[in-house]
Amino acid sequence: MFMSLLQTPLHALHLELGAKMVPFAGYDMPVQYPLGVMKEHLHTRDQAGLFDVSHMGQIILRGADAAAALETLVPVDILDLPVGLQRYAMFTDANGGILDDLMVARLADDVLFVVVNAACKEQDLAHLRAHIGNRCEIESLFDSRALLALQGPKAVDVLMRLAPEVRQMTFMQFASVRLLGVDCYVSRSGYTGEDGFEISIPVEHAETLARSLLAETEVQPIGLGARDSLRLEAGLCLYGHDMSAATTPIEASLLWAISKVRRADGARAGGFPGAERIFEQQRSGVASKRIGLLPQERVPVREGAEIVDADGTLIGQVSSGGFGPSLGAPLAMGYVQSAFVALDSELWAVVRGKRVPVKVAKTPFVAQRYYRG
Repeated sequence: MFMSLLQTPLHALHLELGAKMVPFAGYDMPVQYPLGVMKEHLHTRDQAGLFDVSHMGQIILRGADAAAALETLVPVDILDLPVGLQRYAMFTDANGGILDDLMVARLADDVLFVVVNAACKEQDLAHLRAHIGNRCEIESLFDSRALLALQGPKAVDVLMRLAPEVRQMTFMQFASVRLLGVDCYVSRSGYTGEDGFEISIPVEHAETLARSLLAETEVQPIGLGARDSLRLEAGLCLYGHDMSAATTPIEASLLWAISKVRRADGARAGGFPGAERIFEQQRSGVASKRIGLLPQERVPVREGAEIVDADGTLIGQVSSGGFGPSLGAPLAMGYVQSAFVALDSELWAVVRGKRVPVKVAKTPFVAQRYYRG
């Protein structure tokens, strides 16, 4: 059955700007603008890019028990999350698999603000309501708020023209900020590896804010194509590609995202789905693990390409890959058997039947420039 694509509040603006639109997570989204993916990517690294991420799901949790309740679903310290900060988190299942990754911010003592991935947002909302709906109020903001991301080294210069106080924010801080007379939620993080801000704004004001930001000389609109190459250079996972319910945080090389207090030897150890399997993997190791890969020829190695050893034996698969405009070379991430994860290990990716030499590489591929103060 044909399903019509959903549209973000900025859909008409994307068309006006000459965007090439593609289906993505059930939405009609801009993959690129007339500038082109390569120049959009480099512009974001050099100045500032504006991304429409309104397709993502925004959710509010309210109540004195909200933080403790959410901790039963994620391997992250939510109880001690201070007001005005946010953390990266993951929903895990009974096998330790990753159901989705998300950002959690504390708006007030008894209020949490959650942002989840577009393709998973309906199931995430149902997951929250089914498991902790009896412990806190859960409000979907899917239809009432848009989400914009302003990314790049000039992002702070641009946004402080509307709200000078954002200059004082540091990486992973979160605040209520008035922009053009409208109350917004603003965080300072980003998925590009660059400094940047995410702005949650009521849908009726989204286009006005977007036009105001685009009127600044440093800002260009950026599509999904550059968004993907930027996050890949930053070594960041894309849900449904580099992690899924079939991978645990340990296999996905995301141990850093499990708060120390929630680990096996922590004060609030476990208490989240799949904890025992995750702890066992941490103790005993895993059969395969996510790694960075640098092709040694100028041949892009794409998602799904097989990874083989010197004998041609299948040892893994590429989960994300392409060309890194800032790196000036192809790059990829994938899963390989644990015996092959050492840095600089020489492996091969199979591209259209031809073996392309690749080396295991450290991520991020391009140095991150988050603003930590």
